[in-house]
Amino acid sequence: MLLTKKFVQHSVGFTLASLLSMPVFATQTIKAVVIDGYPAKAMWVHEFSEFFIPEVDKRLAKTGNYKMDWQQSYGGSIVKPKGVLEGIKLGLGDIGIVTTIFHNSKLPSQSLSAATPFISNDARVVAKAVDEIAKEYPSMQKEFAKQKQVYLATGVVLNTYQLYSKKPVHKASDLQGTKIAGAGTNLRYIEGIDGAAGVRGGLTDFYNMLNTGLVDHAMLWPEAASTFKVVEVAPYMAEINFGAVNTKTVTVNQRYWKSLPDEVKTALSDVAIEYRDHVATIAMQRAEASRQQFVEAGGTIITISPEARKEWAELMPNIAKEWAKTLNSRGEPGSEMLQAYIDKLKASGATPVRDWTK
Repeated sequence: MLLTKKFVQHSVGFTLASLLSMPVFATQTIKAVVIDGYPAKAMWVHEFSEFFIPEVDKRLAKTGNYKMDWQQSYGGSIVKPKGVLEGIKLGLGDIGIVTTIFHNSKLPSQSLSAATPFISNDARVVAKAVDEIAKEYPSMQKEFAKQKQVYLATGVVLNTYQLYSKKPVHKASDLQGTKIAGAGTNLRYIEGIDGAAGVRGGLTDFYNMLNTGLVDHAMLWPEAASTFKVVEVAPYMAEINFGAVNTKTVTVNQRYWKSLPDEVKTALSDVAIEYRDHVATIAMQRAEASRQQFVEAGGTIITISPEARKEWAELMPNIAKEWAKTLNSRGEPGSEMLQAYIDKLKASGATPVRDWTK
């Protein structure tokens, strides 16, 4: 009997010791390869590292069930800027920041804000409205699904395109007979101006294009103008306020997404929305600071009158209706999306210079 009692005590003690030495739970580590072709210093990439990733980690740490092993590859180490969409599709990265303006044919619905200029300069309002359209209508998500990826959230990293010139510009007719550099859809903003010719280029090209006389003007946003010292070759900024445009989208490889636990999916989805608003807020702050830097560097800002803005908008072809018709022809609710988007901007306090639905 004594032997049995000692045996039981020993067994209980051993069991307790074993339990105490074991972890309460086993944290699962999930690898995530994040890619973007732009360098780590690019604002949206920097904020992905400094805001998005830490916020996801904080949420997962609350339960301790999962931990992310982030492997960040930027600046062309895996893909170039134009290659993120294809890179995520092929599984070269698990999560990426797609620059949508490079893929108008594959992602036509992403051009919604670019096709509706002269409405809102508020990056936060535009980002939220585009994101809501993406959630309320399946078109945007279907486009990414065809590329084998899951749409998380849009991103607006510029508050508005402005016009930077060698000589003062006060109205659209001042561009007659001149050449204007642009990145894509925004070159359509000069259609309707007699003798004005658009020249496609990228941010890294604009300085030399202006300096060599290849173009007389360039459309870009204040922060980019400050970064590339455009004031040295184009000392006049026509504050035309074409409007904020979404150009980035956070996406996840479809197969990778399906493999994730629901808790991780929720964390990524929720933080993507916060990242959207965070980046848009920074874009607004940097825009104001960049305007001041432009003036301090010797630049002159010319405020375009409301009448001149309206005249400019009316000269343009209705690229918004064209955008809607293109989607309609593919069986997508383009016209409905256009109306819903503009209604959202109006509800936020924006006043369209032109009614793009007519």
